[in-house]
Amino acid sequence: MKYTLHSIFCFISFFSITQISVHAQDYNPKQAGSYMTYISQQHREITKDFLSYTSAVGHGKSARKIENRRKELIKTVAEARQKVSSMPAYEGDKTLRDSTANYYLITSHILNEDYGKIVNLEDVAEQSYDAMEAYLLAQDLASEKIEQANDRLQLTEKLFAKDHNVQLVDTKDELSEKAAKAGKITDYHRVVYLIFFKSYKQEMYLSEAIQKKDINAIEQSKNTLLKYSQEGIEKLKATPALFSDNTLESGCRQALQFYIQECTTQIPVMTDFYLKEENFDKIRKAFEAKREKERTKDDVAQYNKAVQDMNKGINDFNSATTQLNNGRKKAIEGWNNASSKFLDVHTPKYR
Repeated sequence: MKYTLHSIFCFISFFSITQISVHAQDYNPKQAGSYMTYISQQHREITKDFLSYTSAVGHGKSARKIENRRKELIKTVAEARQKVSSMPAYEGDKTLRDSTANYYLITSHILNEDYGKIVNLEDVAEQSYDAMEAYLLAQDLASEKIEQANDRLQLTEKLFAKDHNVQLVDTKDELSEKAAKAGKITDYHRVVYLIFFKSYKQEMYLSEAIQKKDINAIEQSKNTLLKYSQEGIEKLKATPALFSDNTLESGCRQALQFYIQECTTQIPVMTDFYLKEENFDKIRKAFEAKREKERTKDDVAQYNKAVQDMNKGINDFNSATTQLNNGRKKAIEGWNNASSKFLDVHTPKYR
């Protein structure tokens, strides 16, 4: 069960695009406002491809289409850097040009190097909760690099505007609002996903213990799963729904409730069966070790009772297993459907 949001979703803390009252097509390298607007337009082109990528991810497009959108984003960043680098200095002032080009260079490195590492981490992230946290931490570190470069660029932009008498007007248009919304969706989805994944992974450990018939491991895993699931429900209560939409939170809660029910209802039946199975094997071996004429009435009665207990245990075990498999399937499908629905409804659609 792969993490639904790809890493780049939280990668780029894109510029709040600075709007200047000069149109990009009027670009004049000798007018500071026009000079800045031309650079701002490069930001917009990158943001468009960023939204195109996140839209493909959030709306369940094919893996090929998603990867093509990512490549388009990398190409757009490279082209923007080339365009800005080829601009002349404005009245001898290279600061804005060079700072912007450097920002694009860092972004390209992040997309090609750090992102590549994150994609590789994605393959092992499902192996444990710690691995998933490491995967998400790698995203945070990459995002932090971008944010630091962005902060430096915005400071340079303000100083350049001040030095050359350009009045900056910060406005939010549809494009920048969609980019901001995509970031909010990522942050919220990650919080809820980690709550779900912690119990989801622990339940896999429990299943492994059941397969091995390791009663001690079953009890330990069961108690841990119960703890994680109960804690998860409390965390959900403290996590406000994004856009007043409880879809994701509801899908997570239902899965956690299944895990709690599993721990308190089905698992005790299974451990009881394994204990009965151990007891039956001991009685059977002792009974078969005696010749028929050596067996007492108590031996026969004890053996017959063990057989009855074992038969009942098998029926109870099979019933619990069926309930468990059906419940698990419903819980996982419920989470996946809730996640897909939430992303499809709220992820900004773009191209």
